[in-house]
Amino acid sequence: MDLHLRNPDLQAKVERWAAETGRSADELAEDAIAGYLEGLAEVRTTLDSRYDDLESGRVKPIDGEEAFARLRAKSEARRHGRA
Repeated sequence: MDLHLRNPDLQAKVERWAAETGRSADELAEDAIAGYLEGLAEVRTTLDSRYDDLESGRVKPIDGEEAFARLRAKSEARRHGRA
């Protein structure tokens, strides 16, 4: 694989990491892509699971305003030592 990046700053970073680690730019790119795709698969699995939970009725959705109100109340309680 030949690695050609359009962003010169990113190209320089990759070349610097390759020189510092003794690995080729291709190896670094392959590792980065593999890690990205692995993380993407994990997110997809989590989202699918959450969707299945909602669809099955195991969890009930809450209104966005209610969710923010809960977060604000929790933050306020922590600030005042009532956690």
